[in-house]
Amino acid sequence: MKMAWVALIAAGLCEMLGVVAIKRVTTYRHWTSYLFLVIAFGLSFSLLTFAMSEISMGTAYAIWTGIGTVSSALLGMIAFGEPRERKRIAYIGLIIASTVGLKWIS
Repeated sequence: MKMAWVALIAAGLCEMLGVVAIKRVTTYRHWTSYLFLVIAFGLSFSLLTFAMSEISMGTAYAIWTGIGTVSSALLGMIAFGEPRERKRIAYIGLIIASTVGLKWIS
């Protein structure tokens, strides 16, 4: 069961890499950007599939999207100069709290 949770966290982080790859494709249209995109999302979906073998679909998908959403939003603020408004940070905190809550009850 523990490996499924590790895979799920890794899948969420790969989801974030996929979002970074989308950003890269929009600014640097080269075959390596597309390759990075395919590998990141392919790895993310593969790890999510593995995690779902032991974690319920609803919980796994919610946590996967939560990790991807939070990490992408934070990376956007840190690396791409996106706004760091208090409301935005508060809502990111709510996503984190919901993700932790789902893990806690599972």
